[in-house]
Amino acid sequence: MGSGGEGNGDGKEQNMAAWLVSVNTLKIQPYQLPPLGPRDVRVRMKAVGICRSDVHFLKTMRCAHFVVKEPMVIGHECAGVIEEVGSEVKSLAVGDRVALETGMGCSRCRYCKGGRYNLCLEMKSFAAPPVHGSLANQLVHPAELCFKLPDNVSLEEGAMCEPLSVGIHACRRAGVGPETNVLIMGAGPIGLITMLAARAFGAAKIVITDVNDHRLSVAKSLGADEIVRVSSNMEDIDEEVIQIQKVMGADIDITVDCVGFSKTMSTALNATRAGGKVCLVGMGQNELTVPLTPAAAREVDIIGVFRYKDTWPLCIEFLRTGKINVKPLITHRYGFSQKEVEEAFEVSARGRDALKVMFNL
Repeated sequence: MGSGGEGNGDGKEQNMAAWLVSVNTLKIQPYQLPPLGPRDVRVRMKAVGICRSDVHFLKTMRCAHFVVKEPMVIGHECAGVIEEVGSEVKSLAVGDRVALETGMGCSRCRYCKGGRYNLCLEMKSFAAPPVHGSLANQLVHPAELCFKLPDNVSLEEGAMCEPLSVGIHACRRAGVGPETNVLIMGAGPIGLITMLAARAFGAAKIVITDVNDHRLSVAKSLGADEIVRVSSNMEDIDEEVIQIQKVMGADIDITVDCVGFSKTMSTALNATRAGGKVCLVGMGQNELTVPLTPAAAREVDIIGVFRYKDTWPLCIEFLRTGKINVKPLITHRYGFSQKEVEEAFEVSARGRDALKVMFNL
C-alpha cells in the first residue's frame, strides 16, 4: 500500500497524485503504482478529505513524531471504486464502491496478535511518512482494508469513515453509553464527529465547548444538548469548570479532549467527576502542563487514543441506518487540479467556517 513512486508506470493511463514536496508546496505529479498483488485491489479514488494532520504536514513537514524527509503523496481519508482485483480476492468485485481503512499492522507483533493493531510499531498508514497517501487518481490497497459501501451511503460519506473512526474508537475506549454524561472539548471536525459518535452510542447528555461561536452553533444544530463558549486563557479554567458543570446539570462521567492543549486538558481533568474518565484525542501540544496530582487523588482515569481499530464496519452501519449523519460536516468541495488543490488546503488551514474540505476526483 502506498509504496509506489514517481513515474509513468507501464504506459497505461498516467496516475497523478498530490505530492508534498516542501513546506507550503504541493504539486500534482505522476505516481507510479506498485504491482497488484494477489490479495490487493486497484481503486480509483473518488472522494478524499483533508485532515488537520495533512495541514500540519503542509505547514511544517511534520505532525507529532512523524517527519516528512522526502516528497510524499498526501491524504488519507478516502473512498473510491474498484477497477481491478487480485487473483485471490473473493469478497470484492470490479465496480464495488469502497471505503479504505488507512493502515495495516505487521500481523506478527504482540499488539497485532492481541487485537490492538493500531499500536503496531511497524504500522504502515496512508500519509504517515515514509508511506504515501491517497490523494491520487488510483491506489493499490489490500482488499481486506476495503469495505463495501451500501447503496444509500455515498462515496463522500465513505471517505468520512476515517475521521468518524477516531470518534468511535474514543467512545469505545472511554465506555460511552446510555448512562454516561459526556463533555467534549473542542467543536472542530473531530470534536463534532466525536459528538455524533457519542450520540450514536447512546450518551445521556452531551455538552461541547469551543472558543469559536460559529462552531458551537454548528454543534448545537447537530444535536449537542448544551454548548459553552470558553477562552484560551489558563486563568479562566476555574470559572469555566463551574459554568460547564452547571450547564451539564449532573456529574460529568466522561470528557473527551479533542484539542489537546494544556488549557483544555486541565479543564477536562477538573470538570470530570471523581472516578470518571478523561479521553485525550487531540494532539495540539506534544507536552502538557496539567493538574495531574489532584486528578489522581480523585481517581480520574486518563485514556489515550491513537488512530482506531476495527471501526469501519460500525462506521458504515451507523451511516447506513442514519444513526450518524456526516453530510453537514462537509462544507467545501474541490476538484483535482493544481489550483484547486492549493486553494482547498488554504481554506482548510484557514479554518473559520470550513469543517471538512473534500476533493471529488
